[in-house]
Amino acid sequence: MNMATTTQGKAHEYKHCGQLFDQLSAYKEHERTHTTVKLYTCKYCKKCFSRLEIWKQHERSHTGEKLYTCKHCEKCFSQSSTCKRHERTHTGVKPYTCKYCKKCFRRLEKCKQHERIHTGEKPYTCKYCKKCLSRLEICKQHERSHTGEKSYTCKDCKKCFSRLANCKRHERTHTGVKPYTCKHCEKSFNHLSNCKKHERTHTGERPYTCKHCDKSFSQSSICKRHERTHTGVKPYTCKHCEKCFNQSSTCKRHERTHTGEKPYTCKHCKQCFSQLSTCKRHEEKHTIDSSLKHKQRECL
Repeated sequence: MNMATTTQGKAHEYKHCGQLFDQLSAYKEHERTHTTVKLYTCKYCKKCFSRLEIWKQHERSHTGEKLYTCKHCEKCFSQSSTCKRHERTHTGVKPYTCKYCKKCFRRLEKCKQHERIHTGEKPYTCKYCKKCLSRLEICKQHERSHTGEKSYTCKDCKKCFSRLANCKRHERTHTGVKPYTCKHCEKSFNHLSNCKKHERTHTGERPYTCKHCDKSFSQSSICKRHERTHTGVKPYTCKHCEKCFNQSSTCKRHERTHTGEKPYTCKHCKQCFSQLSTCKRHEEKHTIDSSLKHKQRECL
């Protein structure tokens, strides 16, 4: 059934959603998003698409063709949207504004992710434990904690990781590269999130607000940990005795009472400890003893 009607200035209106189109071809293409008809087939992998431009973009992922060139640095891209997003790194334009705190972003998806900090919305659900998460990539990462899948491999030592970001960060331990520089003191970091956290020590920014008491925090993880003091939620369970904890670090520390693992080694005598704080205290004794011996030698 043809759902098109004519409207002044716009020739075609799709009745299901009210969207208007100047051209019949654009109308027909939009109609396929409702009917799920997929007329375009990739000649390389036979995947099907309902929209012409998405089909063409996909085929370029096979050919490596890059039609769009940045006006500022001549870097090339296979998609127009990716090129425009890259150009904003030169111009500094941030066209997307948070509805709640007016913070601006270069990318729409980053703006939407940020807004969920205010709304608490968690639209993505783990298919194994039904835990809800605010970002799709975080949901996929979480699901890999159930499956044990490690899809990303270090190019230098072949160590495997479940998250691409962790793999790239690990690879920098081989190269020593620190690509992220603080805008305020030029200190460099090997991970963007660490750089952002550090920059907040200069700006005092606290973008994460507790849903229960309006207290603000500079880091998302600290905010979530604080929120558990209100809810009493203890999401981390010991693998050996099922005792629950509200912090991952506390749970791991407890698990070592079962395994006997001692991952912290004194840099002076190589004695091992199960807790970092105990190791630090032990190292201080070496420092004090060394200082006393030095003074005794001076007195002789």
